[in-house]
This record gives sequence, C-alpha cells and structure tokens, in this order.
Amino acid sequence: MDKKKRSPWSFMSRGYLILVLLFIYLPIGYVVVFSFNESKSMTNFAGFSLKWYESMFSDRTMLDSIKYTVLVAVIATLVSTLIGTVAAIGLSKARPLIRSIILEVNNLPVMNPDIVTAIGMMLLFIVPGIQLSLTTLILAHITFCTPYVILTIMPKLRQLDDNVAEAALDLGANPMQALTKVILPQIFPAIFSGALIAFSMSFDDFVISFFTAGVGINNISMYVYSMKRYNPSVNALSTLIVIVVTLILVLVNVIPYIKEKQTKKEAEA
Repeated sequence: MDKKKRSPWSFMSRGYLILVLLFIYLPIGYVVVFSFNESKSMTNFAGFSLKWYESMFSDRTMLDSIKYTVLVAVIATLVSTLIGTVAAIGLSKARPLIRSIILEVNNLPVMNPDIVTAIGMMLLFIVPGIQLSLTTLILAHITFCTPYVILTIMPKLRQLDDNVAEAALDLGANPMQALTKVILPQIFPAIFSGALIAFSMSFDDFVISFFTAGVGINNISMYVYSMKRYNPSVNALSTLIVIVVTLILVLVNVIPYIKEKQTKKEAEA
C-alpha cells in the first residue's frame, strides 16, 4: 500500500504546536535549572548547589508568605466550593428567568478586570470601618473564587437526568439522601475541577490580595512584588511549586486510570 502523503499544513501545525509548548515550558525549565545554580547569575551556570533552597527555608519572611498563601488558598477553596456547589444545585432547579439573571450577575467578577474587583472589595471593607486583615483577605478570595466554581459545576448539572433524583425520592430516600447519594456523586468530577480552579486562582492572585490584605500579611505574589532586589531563592520556591503541582496532576490523572483498570478486571473476572 502506498503511504499517504502528509499535507504541508500538518507539518506546519505540528511545528507551531512545538513552538507554543517551548514558549510555555522553556522558561519554567530555565527557572528549575538555575534554582540549583551556585551563583546568583541567571545567565551563567556556575555549578550545582542547594544553597538557594537552604536560603529559602531560612528566610522567615518568605516562609510567612508561603504560610499565608496556602492558608488563604485552602480556606477559600473549601468555602467557595461548598457555596458554589450549593448555589449551582439551587440554580439548576430555579426558574429559567431567575437562573439566567443570577448567572449573568455571577459572571461579573469573572469578566471584570481584577483592579476593578480589588478596589470595589477594598471600599466594601474600608467604608464601614472594617480594618483590613487576614479575615478580609480570605473573604475577598472566597468572593472571587465562588463564581468560577459555579461556572464549572453548572454544565455538569445540565447533563443530569432530573428523573434520577425523583426516582430516589420515590424509592424512599429523603431529600438529603438524594443529594448526597445521587446528585453529588454524579457531579463530583465537576466539583473537584471547580475546587482546583479556585485553589489555583487564590494561590496565584496578586491584585485583589494587594488591596484587601492587612499590614504585615503578604502572600507569595506580594512578597515577590515587594522585593527590592532579585533573590535567587525565588527560583527554589518556584521549583518546589512546579514539583507539587506536577505531582498533583499526575495523581489526579493516574488514580482514576488505575481504578478504571481494576474495575474492568473485576468485571471480566
């Protein structure tokens, strides 16, 4: 059989894809490599060293910024996921007009520039005389993370068959059992995706955090912004974040695959 000639467009598209991937991942790889550099230079690799990792763990200010970042991200993720899930389920049962109006309002924080949302939240706290603190920072993060959770869960809810929950009620389940044993298991992948998006949005945020955090409270983004000079320890911190994120992505994708294979083996047996 004659081999089909590949279109030149296919080679161009692959070349374009490779260039895009290099543009995205090459800077990350560059930071990872130079986090082990002996010198402060970002152009000359003087030798392998772990000094910048030691410097990072001995820098109290940097450790505090990591602590605040993780604390705020975890709390904001848990609360916004809970609120967003309940709100999405409620909206899926609401009248079409009410649902469309609330969803349009929900889209405002997503479409608004961060600076507009940040100033609005700052004024919301300052005008009544509320002092900016860790609490206001967490509330601000919950506020802008919740819309993303709702937007992630709503499409999955539209795919559900309403008759399944009604059948559970007819078979003797109460509304709470129908929610926890019928609806939530079916939309769990969407809930998990919404939680991951909320965590990444909170972990990465700078603008809203800058306007709503109290004195002495800095997350990682604010810490990097406030640096008076380049600190190579940031490369070490960035490398650890990349490693953690990579491990999470691998686990999220590998564990379901393993469970699916085990289920198939049990079904075949």
